[in-house]
Amino acid sequence: MTVGGYMGGIFGNSPVSPLQAHMKIVFRCASELIPLFNAVINEDWDEVARLQKKISDLEKDADILKKELRLNLPKGLFMPVSRQDLLEVLLMQDSIANKAKDIAGTIVGRQMVLPDIIHEDYIRFVERCVAACKQARKAVNELDELVATGFSGQEIHIVTEMITKLDSIESDTDNLQSGIRLQIFEIENDLPPIEAMFLYKIIEATGEIADKSQGVGSRLQLMLAR
Repeated sequence: MTVGGYMGGIFGNSPVSPLQAHMKIVFRCASELIPLFNAVINEDWDEVARLQKKISDLEKDADILKKELRLNLPKGLFMPVSRQDLLEVLLMQDSIANKAKDIAGTIVGRQMVLPDIIHEDYIRFVERCVAACKQARKAVNELDELVATGFSGQEIHIVTEMITKLDSIESDTDNLQSGIRLQIFEIENDLPPIEAMFLYKIIEATGEIADKSQGVGSRLQLMLAR
């Protein structure tokens, strides 16, 4: 089934189903950063290129779903959640896939090598950033239950706890990022200036996977408060 056909099939069920379908692809896209950075560390450039293409293809799939959702989202007054709220969550989700694509593209374009000193910590960092995306996906997957219960009762507590955990994971990534930046700073004089600049950019971009995942949680929290 085509992406467009899939969207047509799920729109009849719930206005949040397409959002969940989009987040599923976004998570798959972000998840590929873990094997990609492992391949970078192993300097397996064929594998890096393969994974970069996979991330790019998944980002395109997410983009198609985003456009379909924006075109087909009902404009009626009787939506269980506001159209604007859904679109804001959608755009934040989409920014995660975009960032994963940017990271992979920069790495392949420059054949970036990570200094030995950060190998172990960087994989932990990437895994934790992807964990934030996974937690955001779990929260988005609860939206249909929230709609079914009229945004009341125990379900609100469940989602609030999920968002609290997401905030905690994002805080972990901040700490890991700070540690890696310090390690790079200590060897900065031994690196070509352009290489150091792109390293800092990749570190920051990787952290944005967690930041944007937390952004999904923040928008869900606003939805709960309305």
